[in-house]
Amino acid sequence: MRKMFKIIIAYDGTNYCGWQKQIKHKTIEGELIKACSRIFKEPFIIKGSSRTDAGVHALGQAATIETNTQLPPYKLCLALNCYLPKDIVVQGAEEVDFDFHPRYHAKEKTYIYKIYNAKIPLPQESRFSYFYHRPINIERMKEASKYFLGEHDFVAFSSVGGSVKTSVRTLYKCDVVQKGKLIEFTVTGNSFLYNMVRIIVGTLIEVGIGKLEPEEITGIIESRDRLKPGKKSPAKGLTLVEIKY
Repeated sequence: MRKMFKIIIAYDGTNYCGWQKQIKHKTIEGELIKACSRIFKEPFIIKGSSRTDAGVHALGQAATIETNTQLPPYKLCLALNCYLPKDIVVQGAEEVDFDFHPRYHAKEKTYIYKIYNAKIPLPQESRFSYFYHRPINIERMKEASKYFLGEHDFVAFSSVGGSVKTSVRTLYKCDVVQKGKLIEFTVTGNSFLYNMVRIIVGTLIEVGIGKLEPEEITGIIESRDRLKPGKKSPAKGLTLVEIKY
């Protein structure tokens, strides 16, 4: 009997070329396909929610697996984790209706970006945060982050390569919090453009070091010009935390 499962996946993206399967490179989806091929003896279909880039991590990536397996959700989790690499772990599984789509039915996504702001790097933070040695003014970044909230055309904050019908997105949260030497950016929205979070963070860094003023954010958004925002921050600091349906 055909079934559809939604699975939640956590992974360290350091050694992978992103989510989407590629012929010559190791990817998260590619490893999931290998694991499924060892479990299922019949055709299966995998669909992912977010195509995270090379080096980006996840705590709550979502995907679906359509298969004829009779395994219950919990045992499917255990079976997948037996064959997946240690840096990819299925956190949970549940059976869903066949009309469910992990990408198109997502209502809200949350990302966290981490910066380790110190004069000397820390090995324990090297895989999951961006080391930045210059002093950053956290209060300036907090002020600037407010201008991203709400519905805007974020085309200036996207990289070439994305294929979307519209660049209008709504951000519900854009928070900046300092925890010792770590600076955490939490961004929640209905959807995100290609590299959007990393470009937002890169722009907030420029505010934090005094290259931009907080109130300039509105003009940058309205310009729709990719040359106006800051540089794209490195992938290693970004983690997909949660997807709500």
